[in-house]
Amino acid sequence: MMSEIEEMDFEKLLEEEEQKWDRIKERELVRGKIVKITPEEIFVDIGYKSEGVISKEEFSHPEELKLGDEVELFLQCKQDREGCVVLSKKEAERFKNWREITKKYKVGDLIEGEAIRAIRGGLIVDVGVEAFIPSPLLSPKYFRNPTQLIKQRQKFKIVQMDKEGNIILSQQGVAQEEKRSKRAKLLNELKKGEKVKGVIKSITDFGAFIDLGGIDGLLHITDITWGRISHPSEMLAVGDEVEVVVLNVDKQKGRVSLGLKQKTPSPWEEIDKKYPVGTKVKGKVTNIKPYGIFLELEKGVEGLVHISEVSWTRRISHLEEMFAIGDLVEAVVLNLDKQNYRLGLGIKQLEEDPWTKIADKYPVGSKVKRKIHNLTDYGAFLELEPGIDGLIHVSDISYERISHPQDVLKKGQEVEAVVLSVEPEKRKIRLGLKQLKEDEPQATNSKPEVKKQKTGNLQPEK
Repeated sequence: MMSEIEEMDFEKLLEEEEQKWDRIKERELVRGKIVKITPEEIFVDIGYKSEGVISKEEFSHPEELKLGDEVELFLQCKQDREGCVVLSKKEAERFKNWREITKKYKVGDLIEGEAIRAIRGGLIVDVGVEAFIPSPLLSPKYFRNPTQLIKQRQKFKIVQMDKEGNIILSQQGVAQEEKRSKRAKLLNELKKGEKVKGVIKSITDFGAFIDLGGIDGLLHITDITWGRISHPSEMLAVGDEVEVVVLNVDKQKGRVSLGLKQKTPSPWEEIDKKYPVGTKVKGKVTNIKPYGIFLELEKGVEGLVHISEVSWTRRISHLEEMFAIGDLVEAVVLNLDKQNYRLGLGIKQLEEDPWTKIADKYPVGSKVKRKIHNLTDYGAFLELEPGIDGLIHVSDISYERISHPQDVLKKGQEVEAVVLSVEPEKRKIRLGLKQLKEDEPQATNSKPEVKKQKTGNLQPEK
C-alpha cells in the first residue's frame, strides 16, 4: 500500500498533469513529435493523455517524414467519441493562412483569390483559405453562369469576416474600390514641389486635366506659361505626356493642383531691377480691353497701359481705333507689383503734360475767343486747344437769371470770354461771359444798403 506521503505526491502529479492538459486549447495550433509511422497514418505526441492520429494524405510529402520530427498541427478536438485526439495538418495550414489574412485585411479591403468550384448559391474562392461569394454579389457578367470564373484569379471585396474563419466576398464594386484605393495611395504619396509625369486627359477653357496614373490633377491656364495664352489648346493637346510640378495636394477634397510654368524661373524675380519705375520700354500689344491695352515686354512679362494713361488731352472711346494686336508701342513704367505680377505703364508720360504751362498761356483776366463745342445743364464748354476745354458756368453767362445755357447760346457759336481761374492740378479752366459786360448792373434784386446807427438799430438809408 502507498504511504500517505506517496499518495499526496501522486495526487500532486495528477493535478499538475491536469493543469498541463488544460493549457492545451482546442481549435489552436499545437506542436507535436512523430512517435509512430504506419503505411497510412502518422502518430503524434502533443503532450496530452493520448496520441493524435493523422492521415498521411494530409501531408504534402509524407515520404520525407521520420520518427522524432516535430510538426505543427491544428487541434480540432481533445477527445472524440472514441477517446482520441483529433488533429489536422490541412487545418493547421488553413488556420495560419486565416491568421495572416486577419492581420493584413479588414472588411472593405480587396483581396486576390481564385474561384475553385461552384456550389449552390455561389462560388468557393481560394484566398489562402476558402471563402464564399454569393450569387447576388457576382457581377452581372457572371451572374447567370458563375462557372466561367473558375480558375480565374482576380480581386474580390471582403464584405464579411468572422472569428470562425468565414469570409464572404463580393465581385461588385471592385473596379471602383481599386480606383479609390489607388487614388488614396497616390494622394498620400504626392508631395508639394515634386515633378511628376502624366497624360493630358481633357482640355477646358480654364485649364487641362492630367491623369497622374490613378488621379487627375488640374493644370490651370494661369499655370501653363508665364506668358499670356487665350486657350490651353494653344500649348497642349489631349494624349500628350507632360512633366508638371505639384503645386498643392488637398487630401480631404482629393484635389491636386499642377503647374507647368513653375519648371522654369519666374521672369518676375528680377523685374524691379530690369524695369524700375521711370524706365522707357517697348512692348508688343497682346490684348485690347475697354479699360486699356496689354504690352508684352518679354516672354511672361506684360504691363497694362490704362486708358487714362494713353493721352494727356485726347478723349478716347475705343482703343481699337488707336492700337492693333501686334503693334510695337513705347511706354514708361509707372508702377510695379512684383508679388501680384502687375506692371503699370503709361504712354502719355513720353510727352510733356500741356497743363503744366496752361496758366502761362491763359492767365487770369485774359480774353479768349472760341467756338462752343458742347452745352450742358450747368454750362458751356469752349475748346481752347485740342483736349483742353474751358467751362463757362451757367452762373457766369449773364447777370440775368437763365434756366439753361441754350436759352442764350448755341453749339458752334463763337463767343468771347474772360479767363476767371486756372487750376492745372484739377485740369480746370473757368471762363466768364457776363464779366465782359461791366456796364450792366451786377444784380437786379439787390437790397438797399443799411447803416448801423449809434443807437444800435439798423435803419434803411434815406
